[in-house]
Amino acid sequence: MSRLPPLRLLTTFEAVARLGSMREAASALNVTQPAVTQALKALEDHVGAVLIDRTTRPARLTEPGQQLARATRDGLALIADTIEEIRSSTGLEDQRLTVACTMGFATHWLMPRLSDFYSRNPGLFVNVQVPPTDLPQIWPGTDLVLRYGRGTWTDGETLRLFDETVCPVGHPALVENLLAKGAGLDTAPLIHVRTVEARHWEGWSDYFARRGLPKPRGQSHVFDNYVQAVQAALDSRGLMLGWRSITERLVADGSLKPWPDGALDLGTAYFTTVAPAAAKRPAVRAFVAWLGEKTEVERQPADATSAGCSSLTSGP
Repeated sequence: MSRLPPLRLLTTFEAVARLGSMREAASALNVTQPAVTQALKALEDHVGAVLIDRTTRPARLTEPGQQLARATRDGLALIADTIEEIRSSTGLEDQRLTVACTMGFATHWLMPRLSDFYSRNPGLFVNVQVPPTDLPQIWPGTDLVLRYGRGTWTDGETLRLFDETVCPVGHPALVENLLAKGAGLDTAPLIHVRTVEARHWEGWSDYFARRGLPKPRGQSHVFDNYVQAVQAALDSRGLMLGWRSITERLVADGSLKPWPDGALDLGTAYFTTVAPAAAKRPAVRAFVAWLGEKTEVERQPADATSAGCSSLTSGP
């Protein structure tokens, strides 16, 4: 038997040890929880010791598990540092950067604008990572993250990009038809995004509660990410909560229509956080400067006029 187990077993174990949860590890690694359980069992068979005490809730590392966790963490960190040194020595480090963000933000905000960054910074390359969770983290190899919230992160230097607002939107024909019939949001067909990872995004129940509206009674369509939800809205399946970062261009070009007087300010915004180790890299500094310039030019007043909605301010 080889003295070392397969690398995937070690990386799975490291994720469980670092995150403290098999479910969180499965989400971070974009695999199923049973796959994580099987990998841990295979690693225990290879090591010949129980690494996780499954009799406790939550499960905890045993003493052998703690020993292996320290060694795995240090070993993987050394590998990551060595790769960065190799990249730097070959010049690749000066030409590329890695950005992590949600699928919706990458699809509807970042990717349509990247051509502008490339035209201003020829020779640089942006690697966009989309983790399975709704709140991207700074993992080894990540230079910066773009994420939604209140800017309270402490894992790097954080810069506020723009305030986020939400407004119900739908296909113009659907919105006009509902308004013509005198229908309210409580009877309209609604598109929901529901996943175990979407913990940091308000949903329709939050919106209705903040607006003081009666509970919805209309038809519901449920999807597990915002890209699917946007397509459903474009297909007239129902109204979705239109986050400015995701739907502003679709509203501007007439593909989607906002619900009148529907905008809601939740007191949240989009931020970028730069990993401490990457803060001085020229490529990263160029990207952060471009983000600042881009969002400053595009920044609109907090009344959400860019989304075609009149604002109803309601934040914590």
